[in-house]
Amino acid sequence: MADDGDVLTNLNLDPAAGANGADNQPAVGVITQYVKDLSVENPNAPACFQWAGQPQLDVQFNIGAEGISDETHEVTLKITANAKVDQGQLYLVELTYCGLIGIRNLPDEHAHAFLFAEAPRLLFPFARRVIGDATRDAGFPPLMLDPIDFGSLYQQQLAARAAEQGTVTTSPGGQA
Repeated sequence: MADDGDVLTNLNLDPAAGANGADNQPAVGVITQYVKDLSVENPNAPACFQWAGQPQLDVQFNIGAEGISDETHEVTLKITANAKVDQGQLYLVELTYCGLIGIRNLPDEHAHAFLFAEAPRLLFPFARRVIGDATRDAGFPPLMLDPIDFGSLYQQQLAARAAEQGTVTTSPGGQA
């Protein structure tokens, strides 16, 4: 049993926060996530199931963010997976996977980093499952994408943009 001296007696509440508690602390979170668009093409079925050879895969990613309101943003993770063999195209899967992200009391440079690095990291495992299911349902082995370090990609994009503009950026606080 807890000692009476330890039970809700030393909360160290900040009296400057106000009686009801001011809502001035940074807060971020995923409100919801969803498939916005999914296209699966299997243009050479059923002949493609007889083709031999290792498929050549081309997987492309694109990340976008759009403000919905002052505190809500839609982060879009677009993934395109194209598989071909010498005889022709096996499949093309295009997925637009989105998440509504709530952000409150966060400086703009931190919000930008969250929207373009952390939010895609949170959404990716679910988008990965959709891609795997779609390729499996098209009759192929599931395409299980390797994990992606979105934080490093974000830093690389910042460095590339800084180099284009002739400036040096060492933190995610730069313009991207």
